[in-house]
Amino acid sequence: MTLNRVLAGGATRARRCECGCAARVPRYPSDLTDEQWEQLEPLLPVMLCDTELGGRPEKHCRRAVADAILYVADNGCKWRALPADFPPWRTVYGLFARWAADGALEDVTDLLRARVRVAAGRDPEPSAGIVDAQSVAECAEGTVPAATSGYDFHKNVNGRKRHLLTDTMGLLIAVAVTAANAQDRAGAALTLKRARAAGRHRLAHVWAGKATTATGATGQNASSASPSKSSNSPKTSKASRSCPAAGSSSAPTPGPPGGAAAPATTNDSPPTTKPGSTSPPSSS
Repeated sequence: MTLNRVLAGGATRARRCECGCAARVPRYPSDLTDEQWEQLEPLLPVMLCDTELGGRPEKHCRRAVADAILYVADNGCKWRALPADFPPWRTVYGLFARWAADGALEDVTDLLRARVRVAAGRDPEPSAGIVDAQSVAECAEGTVPAATSGYDFHKNVNGRKRHLLTDTMGLLIAVAVTAANAQDRAGAALTLKRARAAGRHRLAHVWAGKATTATGATGQNASSASPSKSSNSPKTSKASRSCPAAGSSSAPTPGPPGGAAAPATTNDSPPTTKPGSTSPPSSS
């Protein structure tokens, strides 16, 4: 764990790169543009050498490090497989791990999301969101520990499941990673709790698919289903419903097969109940 207690928000001073990575020519789709780096650089944590703690100046260009992190995220490759025009993979991973442990990456995501929303004429804090899950197969080498992986019978996937919560513009709010055999309802509840803990208290409505809102064998819902009347809700199929983002959850129960459906429409009439459904429609 790093000793840097300085919050993100201090701009870094321009320094001479000892390896020449500062002069690298952008050549990958994931590389930052000059305008993007101008927005991102002031949000990164301050270098230790610029704080009261002191320390050795960073040897490599931070923009090259950021491009390397985005390259791994975009291509899903190993850290050791970074191209030679990036800084050494140990340096890149070391900074990434330190920023992640300090919560700097979450702070950057929140600040950039607020800027995009303000530029679009919206409130910086979202009031509605969309939650969904996706099962991802583990690599062929089997590097995922057995304690954090599982088998999703509905998707025929052995690995992990990522639960994402975004606003209605598709901007990330919170994420949770579970074993692939975890129920969507449990993952959605965990994601909503993380969003609340991060300060997203304005979030009042969340659209979710049938696998998240369906009633299980115990007759309990992970979150009560009620039609939302948010003005900025996306157009979706009739199969999904909206649930208030209360962060409440119930014991995991078997859900319907298939992935989560698209977000629900926002008409004023309550959703109709399909034949054989055990969950009555909620009143508006």
